Amino acid sequence: MTIPNIVSVIRILLVPLFLWLLLARDDPAAAGWLLLAIGATDWIDGFLARRLNQVSAIGKVLDPTADRLAVGAAVVGGWIAGVLPWPVALAIVVREMIVTTVAAVLAIRLKTALEVRWVGKAGTFGLYGAITSFFVYAGWGQDVFRWLAWSWAIPALVFYYISAVIYIGDARRLIATGPPVSSDRSST
Repeated sequence: MTIPNIVSVIRILLVPLFLWLLLARDDPAAAGWLLLAIGATDWIDGFLARRLNQVSAIGKVLDPTADRLAVGAAVVGGWIAGVLPWPVALAIVVREMIVTTVAAVLAIRLKTALEVRWVGKAGTFGLYGAITSFFVYAGWGQDVFRWLAWSWAIPALVFYYISAVIYIGDARRLIATGPPVSSDRSST
């Protein structure tokens, strides 16, 4: 267990607390702020892995898993709680289904994963900002958070879908040419 992997595990363990705040305690603002903290630690674990020279195969699985769990919980929980607009939630769910299917095909057929792209990371970063803002708006009712939510959501979804197109192209090339020599990368 490396320091970055411990951070990723903590991020995963915070997801049930997020859902409890949102659904059991009915406090979307607190859930939103926790989601923002989970998103901020996404950058921290990657930075620590590179800085401490602790990049690991397990970390390359834990990091995107933590992202997918946090974003998935936020989307489904936010949709159920009525704090996340359905067009945003639906757009995220459709993209996740596409990328997850592509990643699963690569993992099964070639025992490899998609390489993380900056545009995917940018989309994920933007979604953390957008979803947090939708949640805080639902809890506090201040219009500035609704404005922030939409100003984050639109470009984040554009980046998210651009990355999906890139990942599909990467997958097609990998299937056509075979896996790379180092096949322990993962996508976001």
